Amino acid sequence: MPASKKYLRPEVTARIRRLELTARRVVEGFLSGMHRSPYFGQSIEFLQHRQYTRGDEIRHIDWKVYARQDKLHIKQYEEETNLRLTLLVDRSASMAYGDGETNKFDYSASLAASLAYLALRQKDATALYTFDTRVRAMVPAKSNQQQLTRILSMLDDVGADGRTDLSAVAKEIAQAIPRRGLIVIVSDLLGVDSLIEGLRLLRSRGHDVALFHVMHHDELEFDFSGATRFEGLESEDTLNCNPRALRDGYLEALNAFLHSTKKTCSRLSIDYLQVCTNEPLDAVLAKFLAARQSLPKIK
Repeated sequence: MPASKKYLRPEVTARIRRLELTARRVVEGFLSGMHRSPYFGQSIEFLQHRQYTRGDEIRHIDWKVYARQDKLHIKQYEEETNLRLTLLVDRSASMAYGDGETNKFDYSASLAASLAYLALRQKDATALYTFDTRVRAMVPAKSNQQQLTRILSMLDDVGADGRTDLSAVAKEIAQAIPRRGLIVIVSDLLGVDSLIEGLRLLRSRGHDVALFHVMHHDELEFDFSGATRFEGLESEDTLNCNPRALRDGYLEALNAFLHSTKKTCSRLSIDYLQVCTNEPLDAVLAKFLAARQSLPKIK
């Protein structure tokens, strides 16, 4: 079925609409408590003055020069290097875990949509890539009004299947993105044995990298009880057991993995944020932007 026809299905357009409403509610709810829109990292440097001409924006007038020369001059800047945001959303099978709003992929899609909405609101070029062992779909970076619809449509069009290979994906992304920018990875990091190699490659190309580690409450607490059958989402392995007997060992291994991941990100100057799918998206966005504002900008 052609993409245009598929996107016109009522259930698809309804979900895209819900994604847009979620993104708008999250972003505008967050911004309502701030005096100005937060910027991920614009870099603007003064270049020169030029004489004011009819139609120029008044906010760019240098009133100090006017006071000295009694003539209106406009401040000109180096080409404003607005943020180039690239969203990488994991679509591997483990992302299908959870029900309703706590489904990891749906939560990640809403998070990515919120970030895209915010960036495009600020007229920052935004791109989307979905991946598992390789890049499966992409929306090239643009900053026009139609870009959010393209991104939301792509987020609706993917399901959670396959395994994950961040190293291979990072190589594809590094070749596809000619300019430095901010790359935001949204993943549960399950089965990502190549995590360090992939992150290091993106950083070596000069990209600023942020990692949202999305996890379900069950994965963080492991508070199952009674005889349980666990089935691998990215393999055919199964395990019948009493989960209480495994809980301490599981949590110890999980905490060691989380500590190692945070340490790796810190060493590579990557902004790491662990997220649980029961956390409100506006709170997650607030934490992320607060962290972004405290980080040094790319030189």
